[in-house]
Amino acid sequence: MTESQTAVRPERRAELAAGLARVRARIADACAAAGRQRDAVTLVAVTKTYPASDVVALAGLGVTDVGENRDQEAAPKAEAVADAGAAPRWHFIGQLQRNKARSVVRYADVVQSVDSVRLAAALDAAAGAVRDRPLDVLVQVSIDGDPARGGALPGAADPQRGLDPVAAAVAGADGLRLAGLMAVAPLGWEPDRAFARLAEVAAALRADHPGATMLSAGMSGDLESAIGHGATHVRVGSALLGMRPALR
Repeated sequence: MTESQTAVRPERRAELAAGLARVRARIADACAAAGRQRDAVTLVAVTKTYPASDVVALAGLGVTDVGENRDQEAAPKAEAVADAGAAPRWHFIGQLQRNKARSVVRYADVVQSVDSVRLAAALDAAAGAVRDRPLDVLVQVSIDGDPARGGALPGAADPQRGLDPVAAAVAGADGLRLAGLMAVAPLGWEPDRAFARLAEVAAALRADHPGATMLSAGMSGDLESAIGHGATHVRVGSALLGMRPALR
């Protein structure tokens, strides 16, 4: 990627600055309403389909964490952003195939979407081969327990996708660190119902794994509810960056 492709146009920087101000105000208001300190919540800018220049601009505006969903887009983007001199903390937040593990662990600081023992094992092997420190991992939780969708299943006996076996696999892996949980509110659920349930699951996890304190929940449309129920990280795309370009 050339320097011109990571150069930031002044008008785009202004757009991003305005979006960032609005999102930061929403987070601050939600923290105040919940009686939480503003620094208890981290904004993860979801930059999938947006150019590397936007990541560079956001880093210049003080955004420290960015999220990506697809390795084929994220890997070259992370390289381009690093070449431009920016160093955000990269979160991989999409569904991850095991054969992509070796690529993802090279640039991701956090993988938020681990939902099976097999995926945890693949990430552990890859991290041990190419990293000099453990990879932070969030176990993705299925709030409604639907096995047809992504997410580990709370209370399930499934040895591959049950939440307890997945969390134990991550916690016991030398190349990984169990940092907490991630979830998306299920379609058809009110956000308060979804995130109240997630808070219960997170509290149970922390009883067994006290260091698993991260809780990634809430997006552009429901971040206030997520913060009200204890989210430490909110994943925001369109409210920050504008209308999303079509996937190619």
